[in-house]
Amino acid sequence: MNTNEKPSIMLVDGMALLFRAFYATAVSGQFMINSKGIPTNAMHGFVKHFLTAVSTFKPSHVAVCWDMGSKTFRTEMFQAYKANRSEPPVELLPQFDLVKEVVDSLNVPNIGLAGFEADDCIGTIAKQSKDASVYILTGDQDILQLIDDNISVILLKKGYGNYQVYNEENFLAEKGIRPRQMIDLKALMGDPSDNYPGVKGIGEKTALKLLKEFEHVEGIISNLDQLPKGQKTKIEQDLEMLYLSRKLAEIKCDVPIEMNLDQAFFQLDMDKATSKFAELEFRGLSKFLSIEQYA
Repeated sequence: MNTNEKPSIMLVDGMALLFRAFYATAVSGQFMINSKGIPTNAMHGFVKHFLTAVSTFKPSHVAVCWDMGSKTFRTEMFQAYKANRSEPPVELLPQFDLVKEVVDSLNVPNIGLAGFEADDCIGTIAKQSKDASVYILTGDQDILQLIDDNISVILLKKGYGNYQVYNEENFLAEKGIRPRQMIDLKALMGDPSDNYPGVKGIGEKTALKLLKEFEHVEGIISNLDQLPKGQKTKIEQDLEMLYLSRKLAEIKCDVPIEMNLDQAFFQLDMDKATSKFAELEFRGLSKFLSIEQYA
């Protein structure tokens, strides 16, 4: 990288990559059990997703953020938060800790904080990284709320090396709202995957219309009398859940975590990575370890 250029940091949602890789192969029963009896399919796919993205976008700095257990400040606020999620498959369990060793072997920091989700760590570091262009790699659209003039989001699409990159401009053009309004959108319509309801009877179409007209939840509340009777009643009946859903939807960008940019400088240690890949008996990944791809 040219030293005169502004550095760029890629913040990776580790769980999003790991789960995507696991389910891509698990459906056909390809768990890739090595000679020690350890399934490696999720880690194998994670490495492919990770190194393909690094080689495509060529960030100067990289860090991977992780969820640290299911109990967070959100589950304290709302017990049912993500309570609809089933236990991870038994084949995935040993890969949670081992994948962090793999990330470490690539000379990339693993970051996580008990009580918070990976998104909160990503949001905090992204907002702290004023001296670098920030790219967030994930498959989760929740993170689109973080986009600003310095933060872009790379959404993984099906397969490897297929991405949709969002910045402020194309997000507004496609969605018709600003990134921050995603928080209010989810507050109104809820999020079935995170298991909170928002306002019963308000779907995406109505929520988008309200946000385009009144900008945010406060704007909608202060103009309730202008709404059709049905919408007004629904919002009034679910006012408490609307505010709670907004808190659940918002990514915290002030968690007690700091990362020095130097810690995340990306420089592959071929010997270290090759050794870890051999230990876990990864097949067909050595081609990803040619340093030229990341220069």
